[in-house]
Amino acid sequence: MDKNSVYRTNIIGAGEAGVAISVDMDKNAVHQTNSLFWDTKGNDILGATALPRYGAFVSEETCQLFGDVSGKRMLEIGCGSGESLQYHGERKASELWGIDLSENQIEKTRQHLTACGLSAKLICSPMEEKCGIPEDYFDFVYSVYAIGWTTDLEGTFYRIASYLKKDGIFIFSWSHPIHKCVVAENNRLVFKKRYFDESWYSVTLDESTLTLSDRKLSTYVNALAKAGFAIEQMVEQSDDELMNDSDFAKKAKMLPVTFVIKARKL
Repeated sequence: MDKNSVYRTNIIGAGEAGVAISVDMDKNAVHQTNSLFWDTKGNDILGATALPRYGAFVSEETCQLFGDVSGKRMLEIGCGSGESLQYHGERKASELWGIDLSENQIEKTRQHLTACGLSAKLICSPMEEKCGIPEDYFDFVYSVYAIGWTTDLEGTFYRIASYLKKDGIFIFSWSHPIHKCVVAENNRLVFKKRYFDESWYSVTLDESTLTLSDRKLSTYVNALAKAGFAIEQMVEQSDDELMNDSDFAKKAKMLPVTFVIKARKL
């Protein structure tokens, strides 16, 4: 293995594994790499995570983080193929907005919502950048397995805070960082990566490349605090009712796969 290579497991918590090459973080290069990934094979390789699921073995039906969204203005960061927007549209949200880095994902969302008899205002842009989303406007901003793709976590959280009304709610999920440090070997869980390693890396999966960083939980918590959020709830417990007999589920019984944070704008 090259000295600049680092073993990474469960790239975004969905069971993928491989050797990652450490890279320097260049925002434009990361955006280009990841948008190409999602424009081409992203859904085929990683699939799609959408409400009511927050990630592996965690659901909104159990957590009840949103409550009643009827009449609420909703913005999704990383709208993917549109299923989470559909989920809120069917629960009578008054406005649906979505942003995504990938033109292909935006088009999938548009087609999906149209087929469901719903509409949304959709914007293709990196989440870190100003893109015409109104400020002090939304009741909820949420993100299901997308926030981890940002190149600027603190800047993204500040921008999300600007979109929300006072006391507005931000809910997001991502792969739990401890899960990404551990692999199953010979019926044992073995650490393969330092939890404290937040370096950027690239991984090639099925001839497609993506670039990510694995952030500590404290990095997310501190960035939320700096952006003016108060954390109301954090979920890192898997739902036993969603478990199966797979090796992935057995690992999830030992340590969290997904974490979800609900925070309020002060």
